[in-house]
Amino acid sequence: MVDVLILAAGALGLGVAALSERLRRLPVSEPVLALLAGVLLGPAVTGVLDLHPVTEDHTWLHTATRILLAVSVMSVALRYPFDAARARLRPVLLLLAVAMPVMALVTAGLAALTLGVGLGAAALLGAALCPTDPVLASSVVTGGPAEEDLPARDRQILSLESGANDGLALPLVLVAVAIAGAHPLGAALLESVWQVLGALAVGAGTGWLGGRALRAGEQHGSTDAGPRLLFTAVLALAVLGVSGLIHVDGILAVFVCGLVFNLVSTGSDRTDDAPIDEAVNRFLVLPLFLGLGAVLPWDEWAELGWPGVALVVGVLVLRRLPVVWLLRRPLGLGRPDAVFLGWFGPIGVSAVFYLVLEAERLGVDPVVLAAGTLVVASSTVVHGMSSTPGRLLYRRATSSGGPRTGAAARAGES
Repeated sequence: MVDVLILAAGALGLGVAALSERLRRLPVSEPVLALLAGVLLGPAVTGVLDLHPVTEDHTWLHTATRILLAVSVMSVALRYPFDAARARLRPVLLLLAVAMPVMALVTAGLAALTLGVGLGAAALLGAALCPTDPVLASSVVTGGPAEEDLPARDRQILSLESGANDGLALPLVLVAVAIAGAHPLGAALLESVWQVLGALAVGAGTGWLGGRALRAGEQHGSTDAGPRLLFTAVLALAVLGVSGLIHVDGILAVFVCGLVFNLVSTGSDRTDDAPIDEAVNRFLVLPLFLGLGAVLPWDEWAELGWPGVALVVGVLVLRRLPVVWLLRRPLGLGRPDAVFLGWFGPIGVSAVFYLVLEAERLGVDPVVLAAGTLVVASSTVVHGMSSTPGRLLYRRATSSGGPRTGAAARAGES
């Protein structure tokens, strides 16, 4: 099965490479293509990829999502100059401190209302589905068309929020696990403090060491652009490994590492690392979403029935958009910007990572995994197919200021 998955991902990757920038102008994204291909190859259609549904076997998903998230948040941390990232600190902190907990509460309330689940299951769904996914968000804010249609500020806010909240959602997940009865609440709070503070320390230390090592290599002429691209990906995996050994939040540690590395290393390093975004968004996501499409729990979705559909609609419409709209003035956003940033808070790889983490700590809960994966698959398709129309609508809504060129859209990034 692994060989079939690799072959399918490679063939799909060739198609993505052939389409190049034209694909970014179509109402479809690479994760959507991979997810649909996985469904076609999976047991629900052809059976070429004969994998068990995620509610029966989810062990490989934890490792796969963890690695992909690590590389993705590293690329987010390196995407913009450090000064540009620091300039977005206030709106990003507001989204993390206010919007993310509210999104968890709204999602939990919708789960209880539509599915009739108890407090524990609702809390698990709310915590797992609240973070904005950096992998899916990157497909919205990167590439030539995004730079032409969207202002740098909106792209930076969405990118940095998605990178940071992936790790900072862990305390919410730990509290939800405690509410569901696995651990005392006090122990969950203490673990959350250790996970976050430990991640900050590990990330800052490794980022500083990595940046200094790269600069030392440049001074001796032993580092060029090619190895630098791989260096940041390897650094992300190293931080992930260290974090796992000492049981701290690995995703947050990688993001902090990337920010500190960005600060310590030279400006040219960040520019050269920008193509990592393209590699992650267009190719590294393909095997994971292919596999995810093949293990979607169709029978469990059918058992959810119309309440499952109601949950999806409620989460996509009410989880984020009203929150960002109400915060638009503190965030300093105009109405078109608030609508765009409110709609494009996709739910994807990070949600799968936390759903699997909850399943490992509590045992598999078919309702939580079924409802969670239904929202993830729906968000992947809906946000992936609406990214291009959404950019065009935003450009039309703000066209009174004149056409937005690539150079103008990139202003503030350099």
